[in-house]
Amino acid sequence: MAADRLSSSLRPRASVLAATLGLLFGGVSTVQAQSLQELYDAARAYDASYLAARAQAESAEFKAGQADALARPTLGAGTSVYKTQTHTPSYGAMSAAGPVTVPSATMNSTATQLGLSAKYSVYNRGNAVTIEQAQRGLGVARADLESAEQDLIVRVAQAYFDVLNARDTLATAQGNKKAVAEQLASAKRNFEVGTATITDTREAQARYDLATAQELAADNDLRVKQVTLDQIVGRVGVDPKPLAQPVALPALASDQVETWVSQSEQHPVIRKAQLGLEVARLETEKAKAANGPTVDANGSLGVVNNRGDVQIPGTTRQAKVGLELNIPLYTGGYNDNRIKETLKLEEKSRNDLDFARRSISEATKRAFFGVQSLRAQVKAYEAAEASTKLALEATQLGYKLGVRVNLDVLNAQTQLFSTQRDLAKARYDVVLNSLKLRQASGQLRPEDLAAVNALLAK
Repeated sequence: MAADRLSSSLRPRASVLAATLGLLFGGVSTVQAQSLQELYDAARAYDASYLAARAQAESAEFKAGQADALARPTLGAGTSVYKTQTHTPSYGAMSAAGPVTVPSATMNSTATQLGLSAKYSVYNRGNAVTIEQAQRGLGVARADLESAEQDLIVRVAQAYFDVLNARDTLATAQGNKKAVAEQLASAKRNFEVGTATITDTREAQARYDLATAQELAADNDLRVKQVTLDQIVGRVGVDPKPLAQPVALPALASDQVETWVSQSEQHPVIRKAQLGLEVARLETEKAKAANGPTVDANGSLGVVNNRGDVQIPGTTRQAKVGLELNIPLYTGGYNDNRIKETLKLEEKSRNDLDFARRSISEATKRAFFGVQSLRAQVKAYEAAEASTKLALEATQLGYKLGVRVNLDVLNAQTQLFSTQRDLAKARYDVVLNSLKLRQASGQLRPEDLAAVNALLAK
């Protein structure tokens, strides 16, 4: 009776489990599900860190435009109005008729001035170097944007496959719980009829309780992974498409690690470090140029209108043009110390470039060998899955014949579900780490998501 009640209570769960396992292993239609490409496009318009990097890169274009202005003339206009009042006190003076007193007087005048002034740097090596530095700075900003884009692709893919893996883990936990429940019911029936001991029932009950705890943990993990994916793409209740069944993982573009390492020279991090070294060299050149001469062309055009008590009332015009030569003679040691400073900073940038190259090479090799290992693991897990299925069938038959105990069946069931869970995770890891390999070698592009989309259920 107790076994019958347990079996009836498991029927609704069994239907849910069937649907879940169907989604995992049978490729159930996901009409409303989103592909990785769709979710990446959504994240690209929502993710704050990527949008910040894009804004930073766009601002660098305007900063370069500011530097370009150093090579162009400047023109300004100005006007001023001055009102002058002069008071002369009375004073004594001598005349032909004798001493006289000159009375005090007050004179008022107004001068209105309007003018244009222009300046053009004829020769200034420091300005030319600053313009070159701004162009390198624009390249640095673009490299940072490329890195941010690659990071976004990997973060979206990581969250995407984390959700799929959490779903599979939950499905295997539910499947394991269902199988253990059936074994528990069988043990109870056998105990009631006297063909099994209470030990079998207690072992099955303990395993069932453990399976329940594992199911709860897997369910919570799925919720957490779902929240993470929703947060990245800016949507609620995202439903990622699973891998199409049967899974056919694509081969790598090259099976030689040195090929991947050689292609990493164009990695945005290396490119940024290379540009940083060039900027440092230009800074040294600019510091040296501060000891050289500069030549500026200056010109002005203006009119002045005088009214009131002035000697020459009316409007006067003036124009001026000329060259201005400046040669620094002594700066108190500022320029010499500035040159020494920039030389040390140039050495730092050179070491930063060497470190970037070594780090990218190491990361590329680690990513390559990681993908190779995961692909081998997938093949091993596929073979293990087939073997554990046969082992479970043999153990179940042996249990019916009395040559195997209940614990053997429980262990075989757990082994099968664990293998299926690990196989699913290994497949996701192969796809994800293939993207990470391209990121490590600096080749990851949004177009690479098309190859991943081809692996998903339609």
